[in-house]
Amino acid sequence: MGLVKNLSIGILGTGFMVLATVAQAKAVTLTYDRSIGSPGFGPGELFVPQGIAVDSQGNTLIANGRGVNPDGTPNYNLGNKIEKFSPTGEYIGAIGSGGTGPGQFDEPTTVDFNPVTGDLYAGDVYNNRINQFDSQGNFIRSFANGEFTPLVEGRLFFGPSGVTFDKTGNVYVGDFNGERILKFTSDGQQIGVIGGTVGTAPGQFQGVAGVRISPVSGNIFVADQYNNRVQVLDPNGNPLLAFGSAGSGPGQLLQPIGIEVDDQENVYVADSINSRLQVFDKNGNFLTSFGENARDASGNPVPPPALTGPPFGNPLDLTPGRFNWTGGTSYKDGKLYVGDFFQGRVQVINVEDRKQVPESSSALGLALLGLGAATVTLRKRGQQKPVFSLDKELQKQC
Repeated sequence: MGLVKNLSIGILGTGFMVLATVAQAKAVTLTYDRSIGSPGFGPGELFVPQGIAVDSQGNTLIANGRGVNPDGTPNYNLGNKIEKFSPTGEYIGAIGSGGTGPGQFDEPTTVDFNPVTGDLYAGDVYNNRINQFDSQGNFIRSFANGEFTPLVEGRLFFGPSGVTFDKTGNVYVGDFNGERILKFTSDGQQIGVIGGTVGTAPGQFQGVAGVRISPVSGNIFVADQYNNRVQVLDPNGNPLLAFGSAGSGPGQLLQPIGIEVDDQENVYVADSINSRLQVFDKNGNFLTSFGENARDASGNPVPPPALTGPPFGNPLDLTPGRFNWTGGTSYKDGKLYVGDFFQGRVQVINVEDRKQVPESSSALGLALLGLGAATVTLRKRGQQKPVFSLDKELQKQC
């Protein structure tokens, strides 16, 4: 059986911002709908589902990672495809194959459809590029070849980490270790860069993970993974606000990865290590959460897998709403698709009852005290200490 060599995980940072505003929050109800895929290495089976996209026909496309042999050499025949499932969850084929040639992958990650052109864009980690296909899965081109920052010390992931589009069809791609977002035309010509500095200050990043442009305001929402926060930038890339802090309480985050924004600017965050999804309004006010850790027969949380074994938790807990890390996300027509990283499936969640509710008096008071501005607490880079090192935890299991 093949193994997965590189996973979208790393060391946790502790920089954070705290925000309160006067805006009205919206109530959101999340309920389990169904699951897509099952854990394994055969056709229609998944391991470490990272990117998810839903096409205009309701088909779900899922990036299936890169397999390796027991001796550590790559096995291009395991994964390295965009797996396609029908609206009812049946496996109907794949886009791409393993390799370095046109339309091939060496670990696909982020995937999404351009709402203007209908084309599919997919990150290709080890080939260090973006692959572009038409809506039927026919290869068009590769671009951004060699533009993504290589692996850096203390991290296990690198390359293209998130893809999103503005209203004119320009493509924005996260460069995970470059602490930046690259901007391209729809045909792959680079026209801009946002960010590029590591740190905890506004507009700085530590692991650019999910990236999503609001369909309402055009603001850019970024899962700032090792800073355990979400940053919001204006359409020109200027920082507006940030929310989240390290922890497991309501509104706290441990390495957020996937991020989505709906037509009311509710923000859905895959809170990976906490194995849940959290929902915020556009100003960072916590609304609700969904999901919990997978459990073993004794009720203990199932740990992530060791790097030297199959990429699945042991045991699997396929109970609806239980995750072994939440990862890639996609929002479409009132449903949220969330990757269950180490359980080889995607869980589909209904998003309902989006309505306005009164703001809490404490948040209102803080907002008035700050005259509507953000209240910010920053820790100096030199004072940061890791909260959790997955490298060390995995080494203990080996």
